Amino acid sequence: MNKVLIIILLNFISILSFSQENLKHEVYFETDEFVVPNTETNRLLLFISKLTDVDIETISIFGFCDDRGADTYNLKLSQQRAEAIKTIFSENEISESLITNVDGKGEILLKIVEEKNLLKIRGLNRKVEIIVTPKPPKPVVKAVEIIQPPKEKTVVEKINESVKGDKIIFKDILFKTGYATVTPATKKNLTAIAEALANRPDIYFTIQGHVCCTKYSRDAIDRKTKLRNLSEARAKYVYDYFAKKGVDKKRMRHLGMRRKFPLGGDPKFDRRVEIVINYVDNAN
Repeated sequence: MNKVLIIILLNFISILSFSQENLKHEVYFETDEFVVPNTETNRLLLFISKLTDVDIETISIFGFCDDRGADTYNLKLSQQRAEAIKTIFSENEISESLITNVDGKGEILLKIVEEKNLLKIRGLNRKVEIIVTPKPPKPVVKAVEIIQPPKEKTVVEKINESVKGDKIIFKDILFKTGYATVTPATKKNLTAIAEALANRPDIYFTIQGHVCCTKYSRDAIDRKTKLRNLSEARAKYVYDYFAKKGVDKKRMRHLGMRRKFPLGGDPKFDRRVEIVINYVDNAN
């Protein structure tokens, strides 16, 4: 086995003084409503899209009402508003395990303001507050000796050696949250895979698309088309890309698997595509 000595110098002062700011967003509602207005939905989706590169520790969602209405009514309405925002997060591939608080707080008391500002203040109080807390940096404090495990075969190597029944996960192909397109950094990996498949005209395979974080094995919503078929859209995207790169369409089929087969661990690895080798033409 290969042994590697890794030496890491830890700056304790910088770690102790590190303070990563929370990300905050507010969504506003109409009077007596908990359905998110279209304009607010668009603002929220823009906020969610900015979380793609954030290593999230927790998400807190707090609902509020203005000062009108009975206490019990306001508590129920504020909770419904918070739950509506949680649903949008889930439908856009944000894992519910990250959402630690979904609480209706009831009404926000009015400050003493001029009469002409009253309606404006009430409008600002009909809201949900979202607080996203990033994970702190992981401290590493000393030199460690690591025994490296045997190097895992690449996807291209697995394709070159594949036989009927093999399932090959495209671990190096990552998708944008809520979209069927791959991230720019992984596009070159998809090209290499397409070339390997083009060089194996004897294998016939199914492209399976997956999503993360939705409830009850449901599919996620494709933000581009607004359809709840994101896993199928991802499989179709890869199918079309392979065809464009010279892989015969007769050798391929594509299928959306929804969220039936999560891998566990980081949700980004469930936003994936894999292939299953259905048949090998030994005469080819």
